[in-house]
Amino acid sequence: MIEICCGSYEDALAAWNGGAGRIELNSALYLGGLTPSIGSLRLIKANTGLKVISMVRPRGAGFCYTEAETEQMFADARILMENGSDGLAFGFLTLDGKLDSEKTGRMIELIHEFHGEAVFHRAFDCVEDPYEAIEELIRLGADRILTSGLKEKAPQGAPLLKELQKKYGNQIQLLAGSGVNGDNARTLMEETGLTQVHSSCRDWKGDATTSGRWVNYCFAPAPHENDYDAVSEALVRKLVGSV
Repeated sequence: MIEICCGSYEDALAAWNGGAGRIELNSALYLGGLTPSIGSLRLIKANTGLKVISMVRPRGAGFCYTEAETEQMFADARILMENGSDGLAFGFLTLDGKLDSEKTGRMIELIHEFHGEAVFHRAFDCVEDPYEAIEELIRLGADRILTSGLKEKAPQGAPLLKELQKKYGNQIQLLAGSGVNGDNARTLMEETGLTQVHSSCRDWKGDATTSGRWVNYCFAPAPHENDYDAVSEALVRKLVGSV
């Protein structure tokens, strides 16, 4: 399975046309991905055959949320599932780097209420003990974990990915993400035994109105000051073809 990380309806069209079967739908990918709009979700489900896993994340930074943020996440989660999302990606941690079992369990129950897939995202890569965390996720009934093997990039985390797949792969799905592309995906899958990869397949598009005379809305470093990132259909095709 090839999963493409998308930040918009347009990204999803590029992923679909490039041959992907599943996407993780977000907004604000420059913050690591936040909860997407309902409009983008409904358009994707109406106009493609993609399986859509929607992100539930109210802000950037870490994954230890206040009660108000948690309330918002559960409200967003229900609305996303009611509007056709095939599952949700989420993550709850405690301040000491452990899985927040209570909130995680409740979110899994909500997703399964709609017969969706419960995916614990790369908050997993911030836990203190990956073995303790994966065993708790299995106990709680999570369907999948998106992880780079606790390293910045999945190829660097290949040894742990391989170990987790060997030990737990028959109990929970493992999805390798971060730094995965058409040049290394096949090698990573062969090395670890994983059968699912997650990739951004991103390129740059320009918007000349990003910078005004006195004000600018740049978020990308040089030489992409007036660009924004978007899924490349060509890179998706390359990734799909490589595996």
